[in-house]
Amino acid sequence: MSERNSAAAAVTIRPLGLEQSAAATRLWEEAGLTRPWNPPAEDFARAVGGETSAVLGAFDGDELVGTAMVGHDGHRGWIYYLAVAETRRGSGLGRQLNDAAEEWMRERGVPKVQLMVRSTNAGVVDFYERLGYEDGEVVVLGKWLR
Repeated sequence: MSERNSAAAAVTIRPLGLEQSAAATRLWEEAGLTRPWNPPAEDFARAVGGETSAVLGAFDGDELVGTAMVGHDGHRGWIYYLAVAETRRGSGLGRQLNDAAEEWMRERGVPKVQLMVRSTNAGVVDFYERLGYEDGEVVVLGKWLR
């Protein structure tokens, strides 16, 4: 993925490596995206170590100010952990990260992108609807294999 720069938000977006795990997971915790039963550092390590996944980071200089985890199964792409530092919210950085995640999918020939939002997070649903996402009218079921 090529680096992306934006004068508007003054950030560079690029894939992260394992060395950025602590900074990324701290940002996810500050954004309220983590849950005790789902260790974020393990999610991060799986994503950056996978052949069909990555964690994109938005940097203002050396400071990590946003992330988006991306992955795909060849047909459907997924966006997780789209997080923006509190000081940068409302700046358009969330849209930039989403655009970078979608570009990552396009570069890999993925035709559809999906994401999950907790039903209690109405503000985030509104954000994604403004970006063109629609309710897929599906129920997501899950089962832990641990």
